[in-house]
Amino acid sequence: MRNILILLSVLGFSCSQNLNDPASREGLKDSSIVIPKLNTGNKTIDQAFRIAIGDLFTNIQDFEIQIYDTSAPVIIAGLDYDRPWTRDAAINCWNAGSFIMPVIAKNTLLSTLIDDGGSLRIGGQYWDAIIWATGAWNHYKCTGDEEFLQIAYEATTNSLHYFELTELNSKYNLFRGLGWSDGVAAYEGKYAFTNGFAAAHSWPEHNPEKISKPGYGIPMMATSTNCLYYNAYEVVVKMANELKTDASDWSDKAISLKEAINKHLWNESGGVYRFYIDEDEESKLQETLGNAYAIIFGVADEQKTNSIFRNQFVAPAGVPCGWPPLSRYRNDSLSFGRHNGVVWPQIQGFWAQAASKFDKPAILFHELDMLAKHAVRDKQFAEIYHPVSGEIYGGMQERNGRIIEWQATNRQTWSATAYIRMVIFGLTGTNIDENGISFSPCIPDELDKVVLSNLQFRNMLLNISVQGNGSKVSKILINGKNADRAIIPGDASGPQTIIIELE
Repeated sequence: MRNILILLSVLGFSCSQNLNDPASREGLKDSSIVIPKLNTGNKTIDQAFRIAIGDLFTNIQDFEIQIYDTSAPVIIAGLDYDRPWTRDAAINCWNAGSFIMPVIAKNTLLSTLIDDGGSLRIGGQYWDAIIWATGAWNHYKCTGDEEFLQIAYEATTNSLHYFELTELNSKYNLFRGLGWSDGVAAYEGKYAFTNGFAAAHSWPEHNPEKISKPGYGIPMMATSTNCLYYNAYEVVVKMANELKTDASDWSDKAISLKEAINKHLWNESGGVYRFYIDEDEESKLQETLGNAYAIIFGVADEQKTNSIFRNQFVAPAGVPCGWPPLSRYRNDSLSFGRHNGVVWPQIQGFWAQAASKFDKPAILFHELDMLAKHAVRDKQFAEIYHPVSGEIYGGMQERNGRIIEWQATNRQTWSATAYIRMVIFGLTGTNIDENGISFSPCIPDELDKVVLSNLQFRNMLLNISVQGNGSKVSKILINGKNADRAIIPGDASGPQTIIIELE
């Protein structure tokens, strides 16, 4: 009986819930679900926020949690999917889920773990599975769930050890594996050859004479992937500190990896990070997600950050996932590869946050405004958009030996939560750590106010009001009292009213 109670606690069910009741099993009546509201006075931006919340809730479904041999409600990848996927799970919880529905977010993160011969490890696509560590640490910061933190620390350290043995290139001190995309349409050079198949991870099968060893066999070392490993080292240090465990070795590894990224992957002539390199060639493409991660995680210093903002290409309908367009997909001036040249909202979300972090309100607003207009027009957040027209567009990619136009999937969860991210981490500049929460707003000239209410954080319910434009603060009120800084400690509880006036 005791083991059953522990299991239910881990999955977020109280002992009073009836697991045979469908509403209880889906977690939709769990008191921890709180829906935030947005009021900017801009009808399109506010309506898009409601659509984003709707798309998120549309994609809550029961799914197996393998390590506990049971199922529970999780956030799946989208309307056209039946599972969460590791990277989608981490991003969706990081973007919004751990604030809005912490129990379901925890289930989602747990659902992607595997028992590897008695060792708890992160499952999913091997090259970017480590993003789970970032999502897990964010979840702990949002909830203070120490039981989950212990699980997260075990899974992260085991996974880092595993990937160090299988995918770390000791010559470069960089991790091998694909970049942000699992589709061949992102890649050039030798990585474009998969014998007409779309899956980029099938490359070793079609290029056996070029594979790397040990590990899966893809020798490329990508900026986005290595930034995720760097941040995993950073957060495992923080996890260890919370658990009062020695973290010196992990800290040294983080420093070494950051140095390697900047040594090998920075493109001085292009003013941005390279998409990827290997021991024989280097990509000439921009990888937007890699550059955004480098800024958000602190891999890029101030000089490099400013260079990225000057040199990153931005299309009329939003920042594209990669640039310039690959010629093999250019049937005409308006055709683009599925993973190159087109706009993926989940990447827009990180780029917008990077802009907010460095006081670039115009860059932030371009992504927010474009994505809002697309969502309101279509009454949903789709998977991908055309970079010029802004229409839903799946892009060109190989399939069974032919290059064809693919379909963009519907109600893509990380597209919706990316928009929520732009509001939480972008407009209000929400910063969370193990000690509490603070705010550094970045309000574009096009908006005069941002009021975000009912935002759940640990045992608090936040109501944030920002008046004015830019990011220079003139006045802060917290619960009616003047404050020097917009900071609330993590052990606070109940309603918290934050009013920030900008100059």
